[in-house]
Amino acid sequence: MKQNCALVIAAHPDDEVLGCAGTVAELCAQGWEVHHLILAEGAASRLLTAGERICLSNEISALQQSAQKAANALGVRSVEFGDFPDNRMDGVNLLDIVKRIESTIESLRPIRVYTHQAWDVNVDHRMVHEAVAAATRPTPGHPVKQLLYFEVPSSTEWRTSGAPTAFYPNYFVDISRRLDVKRNALEAYATEMRTFPHPRSVEAVMHLAAWRGATVGVAAAEAFQVGRWIECPVQIEQ
Repeated sequence: MKQNCALVIAAHPDDEVLGCAGTVAELCAQGWEVHHLILAEGAASRLLTAGERICLSNEISALQQSAQKAANALGVRSVEFGDFPDNRMDGVNLLDIVKRIESTIESLRPIRVYTHQAWDVNVDHRMVHEAVAAATRPTPGHPVKQLLYFEVPSSTEWRTSGAPTAFYPNYFVDISRRLDVKRNALEAYATEMRTFPHPRSVEAVMHLAAWRGATVGVAAAEAFQVGRWIECPVQIEQ
């Protein structure tokens, strides 16, 4: 377990920035070691014809380059990519996703993990949430002590009232000083962003940060649900 190591586990390229880029930038500024794990390739579901499939590898490569550019803007130490199918992760055995996550956790030994909340519209987000819950079971000696769930514009808020629960955040991070950094990271994903008033537009994401901030008395914030929080004693080097 590394006292100042955090891992962001996201389904698709851009989820990690939409969900918690300001928090990641703040952690990096504080000296934390932060890593990104992006599990699905994020493109195949858009390609319907044989001709379009020829371009698939190029599109995946471009998304990965965007993810790396965004990570560099935030100060992230490393980015890992899985190859699970975009918007089809419910067709994969959950154990396969769990094992992929466990491998990265065993390698990095993070104390804190950020990932998707349980009831997003996007099925991959829900599968990743379930897999992270399994991979971070609090067994004796497990490195992950703190588990936080983020919201993703154009998925979290689009869940209908039929869901068992809504996203009710109870943990907020003041990102007032990191808002420009988050904007820069979003701009790395220019091909994924939409035109306002789409919720996955730069303007909408900035509005959400302002609203989450206003609810807790700061200029801008990112909001989370606490999945688990085990307070750890501070280790002081002799």
